[in-house]
Amino acid sequence: MNDWYALSNAAEIPTPTVLVYPDRIRRNIARMVELAGGPQQLRPHVKTHKLAQVVQMKLDAGISKFKVATIAEAEMTAAAGGEDILLAHQPSGPNIARLLTLKERFPHVRFATITDDAGILRALGAAAVAAGVTLPVYLDLDVGMHRTGIAPDDSAFELYRELCRTPGVTAAGLHAYDGHLHIADPQALQAGVRTAFAPVWALRDRLRAAGLPVPGMVASGTPTFALLAKEPGVEVGAGTVALWDVREQNMCASHQMHHAAVLMTRVVSKPTSDRLCLDLGHKSVASEMPHPRVTVFGLEDAVAVGHSEEHLVLQTPRAGEYRVGDVLYGLPFHVCPTMALHTEVWAVRDGRAQEAWPVTARARRLTV
Repeated sequence: MNDWYALSNAAEIPTPTVLVYPDRIRRNIARMVELAGGPQQLRPHVKTHKLAQVVQMKLDAGISKFKVATIAEAEMTAAAGGEDILLAHQPSGPNIARLLTLKERFPHVRFATITDDAGILRALGAAAVAAGVTLPVYLDLDVGMHRTGIAPDDSAFELYRELCRTPGVTAAGLHAYDGHLHIADPQALQAGVRTAFAPVWALRDRLRAAGLPVPGMVASGTPTFALLAKEPGVEVGAGTVALWDVREQNMCASHQMHHAAVLMTRVVSKPTSDRLCLDLGHKSVASEMPHPRVTVFGLEDAVAVGHSEEHLVLQTPRAGEYRVGDVLYGLPFHVCPTMALHTEVWAVRDGRAQEAWPVTARARRLTV
């Protein structure tokens, strides 16, 4: 059915909004488990969906470990039943105390975090000692993205040695996010992984040869998770898999995932004979990427000629086929920041939007 995304009760649903399709999400999660070789090697990222309902679907699939980017995501995941949660964003300032408060509030949950800085490492250790707890900490490595992390060289070896000696923390292992490896060609992607991670494996071997514990390794983004899941002892952290989007489909079609998040919008004006204005502004679809930021079903060739806070203007020779008030559906290019723009999304079953789900973890703060 070509219009699998369309609602029979569209007239009841205000726009702009995001529609999510639980059956498709479950299929994506099952496929993720299959590609990873089982749930035990998965530590999927929550930042894409920020939904307790999707955390539950992952738990139902046997996944118990999660990766998050914010304290709010960590709290939501713990409240939803997550048992092992890695805050993959080095905490600083008040966020150190907030993380330790979560450990106190959810004593049955293993919380961990990352560091690439000696000063933050000492601050984490001192705060943990004062709180009477021990915090697992991974050393964050830069494998080519040059956003966070320390290069896997002598400096990383010395910082890991300090991590092993710091009171209040325990060395959890290594963390490496390869977000720069967005390569569609499978052979080139494999070569990129080999190049990026050869220094990581060498560092791991050197640490162990020195008698330092390296209990775990967390790596990968969505494009590389199936490759890195083949490495012994590596947990992989695909995030976009749950909802999928145009960007990942362009790069990772071989993953065979299903689009499970759709933007629903309406025509709010027809300023010229060849233009449609949609209620899909910067506040409704992620705008950090160049156009097309959304691919509208039936208007795939339309050109975005204007984008502002509340409006998206498309130029198309088919504009005459639409009336003001008509409903359109489209796929976001980048779903993760798109989800963060919405306070709620609609779960679609049997062609009907049946339930509004709050995007709980889009907030910067829940209770902690």
